[in-house]
Amino acid sequence: MARTNQSSGRTAIHRNNGVLFLLILTGIVLGSFLGHLASGVSALSWLDYGMNFGLSEPFKLDLGVIFITFGISIKITIGSIIGIVVAAILYNITFR
Repeated sequence: MARTNQSSGRTAIHRNNGVLFLLILTGIVLGSFLGHLASGVSALSWLDYGMNFGLSEPFKLDLGVIFITFGISIKITIGSIIGIVVAAILYNITFR
């Protein structure tokens, strides 16, 4: 059963979702960074192996007064996947 916070009446689960999101985001960034650093080492170069997903060219919309450019690209690497797993394990250990 979820615990409630006496001051706001919100469940503790709602507050922990933000922490989980930040931990996973941190795991992605650190895992990708470590994978990029390890790409120079032949035994660890597999950590930087991954795929790019997204728009190859940004979407451009010219409305005369406003010019909007939209683009997104995501690179998922083995290092970032390991970072996500480590972040999820840390979350489970911390918030049981």
